[in-house]
Amino acid sequence: MNKISPTPASVLPPPAARNSEARRGVLMAGGSFLLWGLLPFYWKQLQAVPATELICHRMVWSLFFLLAVLAAQGTLRGLAAAFASPRLVALNTLASLLLAANWLTYVWGVNHDRIIETSLGYFLSPLCYVALGRVLLRERLRSLQWVAIILATLGVALLLLRLDHAPWIAFLLAGTWSFYGILKKKSALGSLQGLTVETLLLFPFAAAWLLWLAARDGGVFGHAAASLHVLAIGSGLVTAVPLLMFAWGAQRLRFTTIGLLQYLGPTLQFLIGLLVYHEPLGAPQLRAFVFIWAGLLLYTADGFLAGRARQPAPDASF
Repeated sequence: MNKISPTPASVLPPPAARNSEARRGVLMAGGSFLLWGLLPFYWKQLQAVPATELICHRMVWSLFFLLAVLAAQGTLRGLAAAFASPRLVALNTLASLLLAANWLTYVWGVNHDRIIETSLGYFLSPLCYVALGRVLLRERLRSLQWVAIILATLGVALLLLRLDHAPWIAFLLAGTWSFYGILKKKSALGSLQGLTVETLLLFPFAAAWLLWLAARDGGVFGHAAASLHVLAIGSGLVTAVPLLMFAWGAQRLRFTTIGLLQYLGPTLQFLIGLLVYHEPLGAPQLRAFVFIWAGLLLYTADGFLAGRARQPAPDASF
């Protein structure tokens, strides 16, 4: 058996170059979470458009943009591999349905003045993902991860006991996004190709719905202001650009850094809902958020400590 010789030190990039790449990674990945956190402002401009139509526009126009990116990269032919395996087709089909449900729930929540609840869903997602990893993938949980999940469960229990309705938007967002993450973990496709395949599978249904609306003299196109036409088409850009930024940045960062940055998005959503759109935040909700935030702090601390144990290199600043 041939042994792989270690890479000579002279071939490795110097620490300064690695830190420079990490800084650019933080800017790109952090920028992607910043854009995701600011998306409520975008969808609010399209509040007059039904959520189902908005999601169809998002699928159609993001597919055109993603295909253009793959063509520019010269990797368009790689999509054929996704349809060569029945297992991959089944995985991507299920992933596309979960993604569509997540997008629809999120846009509906934002445009029905439930931004704080949508932020709760994305705060819960990492902890749900860890719990599903334990149940479905038999992954072992460390002590702090167990405590984090228990604290989040207590927070959810407080919501169920004290509110007059279940926070179903948060549950749907956390559930669909977590199961989507599990499926993505089992997929052999990269993030860009995976999203392209998923939107490609949904495209016929989204395009058919938009055409049906147009045939009935409904929908945005031809029946709304020019600004709404531009925003509807732009939904493809606001979907794909943050993903591309995240994929580029994630390749240059530690997992623990990504774990810290990911809370930027729901934090901004929470603040926008509370401070800009003045959504109510009662005492039961606030207490529940405190439990969930405490769980997230423990989860993040656990990831940071585990990452330090695996990668003790002193020159990696990010």
